[in-house]
Amino acid sequence: MHDGPAYTAETNGVLVRVRPSYLAGQSDPEGGRWVWAYQVEIVNLTGGPVQLMARRWVITDAHGHVEEVRGPGVVGEQPVIAPGDSYAYASGCPLGTNSGSMVGAYYMTDAEGRSFEAAIPAFSLDTPDARRVLN
Repeated sequence: MHDGPAYTAETNGVLVRVRPSYLAGQSDPEGGRWVWAYQVEIVNLTGGPVQLMARRWVITDAHGHVEEVRGPGVVGEQPVIAPGDSYAYASGCPLGTNSGSMVGAYYMTDAEGRSFEAAIPAFSLDTPDARRVLN
């Protein structure tokens, strides 16, 4: 597994940190399939609990093909994150090209029931020989 840089964004007191990794062992370049894992840490810097209700991902491959993915929670959960605490999970993304990018948002609610978006920073999905960094 190839570890990439960490990407971070903070919105409304919610810090999102993503670290993508290329999975050479699960990829098949001759067959046109490249696979990445990404580890996400969500840190609650607010004074009250927040709950992750849903997610939206925008995935773009090297040819500019865009796929949008929406759904409830993450990895089957809608975690409540206490003030000063964090929640971490891992997931993956296959692409038909050897590079691409992902960006998105988590839809959160606070203790008073107010909804807000927490930005997921844009991050690159690149094989080790095609590395670039998105800000």
